[in-house]
Amino acid sequence: MPSIEGGGVEKNLFIVSNYLVNKISYLSLITISKKYKKKFDNKIKFISLNSNFWDKLSRRTKYFLALILLFFEILKNKDSIIFSFQANLYCIILCKILGNKIIVRSNSAPAGWSKNFLKRIVFKYLLNKADKIMANSKDFVKSLKSEFNVKAYCIYNPLNKKEILDKSKIKSKKIFKKKDSVKILNIGRFVDQKDQITFLKALNQIKGKINFEAILVGRGKDKFKLQNYIAQNNLDSKIKIIKFSENPYATIKQCELLVLSSKYEGLPNVLLEAQVLNKFIISSNCPTGPREILLDGKGGLLFDVGDYNQLAKKILYYKRNKKKLVKLINFSSYKLDRFNYDRCLKKYLNLIEKL
Repeated sequence: MPSIEGGGVEKNLFIVSNYLVNKISYLSLITISKKYKKKFDNKIKFISLNSNFWDKLSRRTKYFLALILLFFEILKNKDSIIFSFQANLYCIILCKILGNKIIVRSNSAPAGWSKNFLKRIVFKYLLNKADKIMANSKDFVKSLKSEFNVKAYCIYNPLNKKEILDKSKIKSKKIFKKKDSVKILNIGRFVDQKDQITFLKALNQIKGKINFEAILVGRGKDKFKLQNYIAQNNLDSKIKIIKFSENPYATIKQCELLVLSSKYEGLPNVLLEAQVLNKFIISSNCPTGPREILLDGKGGLLFDVGDYNQLAKKILYYKRNKKKLVKLINFSSYKLDRFNYDRCLKKYLNLIEKL
């Protein structure tokens, strides 16, 4: 995992790595992001560069550096199985050259990375060279099959309900100030994929219709664009932007409505975490994950990607029908066993043991 940046993929990396180290005789982790070392079990051999300087470089540079480290690690341990969480195509090429088996974890739906015709040809050829491919939702598996003729295995993100509930009880800074407002939360990196501008446009449409407070939690290159939109539309009193917290569960606990506005995903962890904490969810019906998590709308409301008018109407609908919509929260909570922590982690181990 060359670049660890603190998102949902990384959360799964920490969980899976710390589980596997107790099941496998030798486990090493190759990354340039040395600052996250404390997140991993100390039994894992942590392979990185000596200085934190390298983590400040671009993601592509970190890919290159991590591949060099991987090359030397393979030479020392020639029978290693490689589990790639990132830079998958480069990793496949290196493993095929050196004769190593490789498992690839694909993290986000092809809609986000396969638009270019030439790219599609390259992806189709190389992905089929991997020994095993896994994706974290059934729709994701179907899209890999239809677009690249790749057989992938679905392993849902392991959901540690106990940890989420325990950490949500830890006292944290109060982020919502008004008693009678609809408390709305959006969590995600401020990048084009997460499409928070659609969320803001929807809020701008309803600002004179209901009393609400909205918090955007995240960081990223689009932060100033979002701040400018808030200022230009006189939304400063209703919408705030705050940084990621070490304990997102205590933040989620404070809201009543969580909105996901993404253009594409894999299986968004934040929706699962919100369900554990019994929050109502409105999500874009993006590929892939939200529709599956929300059970085709039986566990929350869905809107078309980028359609802020539709999102605005869904928020208003929620405000006017809160009591009626409790049954959707209860149904989604009841169905969370699909993401059982131990069962999903065992599937990772089984996939490795097949090789």
